[in-house]
Formats: sequence, structure tokens, C-alpha cells
Amino acid sequence: MTDIRCDIDDKGDGRIATLTVDNTAKLNVIGGSAMDELTGTLRELAGDEALRAVVLTGAGERAFIGGADIGEMAGLTPETATVFITTLHGVCAAIRALPVPVIARIRGYCLGAGLEVAAACDLRLADDTAVFGMPEVRVGLPSVIEAALLPRLIGWGRTSRLLYTGDIIDAAKAYDWGLVEEVTTAEELDAAVAAVAASICAAGPRAIRAQKELMRQWEGLMPAEAIEAGVATFARAFRNDEPGVYLNRFLNRKR
Repeated sequence: MTDIRCDIDDKGDGRIATLTVDNTAKLNVIGGSAMDELTGTLRELAGDEALRAVVLTGAGERAFIGGADIGEMAGLTPETATVFITTLHGVCAAIRALPVPVIARIRGYCLGAGLEVAAACDLRLADDTAVFGMPEVRVGLPSVIEAALLPRLIGWGRTSRLLYTGDIIDAAKAYDWGLVEEVTTAEELDAAVAAVAASICAAGPRAIRAQKELMRQWEGLMPAEAIEAGVATFARAFRNDEPGVYLNRFLNRKR
């Protein structure tokens, strides 16, 4: 049984939610019910106006998310397979739809569905025990849904290598490929995640939300359209006093 825990931290400069996937006996694998619970929790968090960032992680030291529940997948039919994989996509879509950045805190196995969830996050920080892979072809299935996000992170060639071979890569190679933004020791991981979250919280909250929304738009736009969208987003930022407050704070600090 996989539990989804949500812990809220209001002690720092801004509200941070930590979501933990907890099924340590089975490497934090997720089945349909856990996917539904995770999606529901993410959608609830999306409505929290005070939220500044989300950290997504797995319980224990052995896995972030070790994959989707193979026991459930073994009994799928074409009809139930559509429901199952759409439910998993719902988790990734809810992460991407959150109006604030989501940081994946990764230890141990990050495989299959786990790597798709990580790819849907805005930032990925791992410790040196982390390993990554898309082993679906080794159990007779193609990698689908948010595997489509991998080429923008690591390029088509490296994506092809992961998806065609099912090979697992270590944290050092994942960093070298651009799959993760930082690799630390296990002891340093929480501090690294906290530092990134603190930097996000130090920025203008409306600016961060506008930035994430704009970056999602960029994915589907040609460069000229993306620049136009940026101009409109920049102008909208001045509909409230946040730019004035932060710009004057910077100017006063310089003086």
C-alpha cells in the first residue's frame, strides 16, 4: 500500500509543501489508487495562494519512485491499460499545472513512472545513490506519456538510448546529460533542496508564478511567438505593486 503524505512548512520566508510517496517495502512504486491520491493532493495545493514551492520525494533511502506497480500492469487489458496510463499522466499533468515550481528530491531508484514524474517537475536534485532508467521495453512495453519530455532535457540521442535499451544510468551520468540539476552526497541533499527552495521564496511570488506559466507556454510556441508572449507577461507584471516593491528594495540595497 502506497501512502501519500503532504507536510506544510510555514516557518521560513514562504510556504513550502513536501509531498512524500511512501511504500518503502516496494521501492515507493505507485499504482492507480496512489496516482489518484497524488493527483488530488497536487490539485488541492494548486489552489493555495500562499504556496511558494513544492518538494516531491520518496520515503526512505532506497527510492524516489521505483516505477508503476507491475502487479497491477500484469492484469491490464487494452481498455484498462488506457485508464491506468491516463491516470499516471494525470499525476504528471498536475505537477506541470501547479502554479509554483516543483523540486524533485531524488534518492535511490528513479525508474519508469518515477522518471516520468521527475521529468514533469521543474527542477531535479539527486544524491549520489540515485539511478535513473526507463526499463519498460524490458517488460514488453514502450515508454510513453511524459517520456516525451525527456528530449528537451537530454536530447533525442540520449533519450533513444534510455528508451531503446532500458539501461540504467547513475547520478553522475544523469548530471552530465542534464537530466538533473545538482548531485550531492546523501548527507547534503536536504540542505541543497532547502537552498533552492529558499531562493525561490526570496523572489517575488507573483513573478515566480508568471515565470512558470510563461515557461509552459514557451514549450508550444515558435521563438517569435514565445518572445511576444514574454512581452505580454512582462507588461502584466506591472498591474500590481510587486515589481515596484522588489525593484526599490534592490535599489535601496545598492545605495
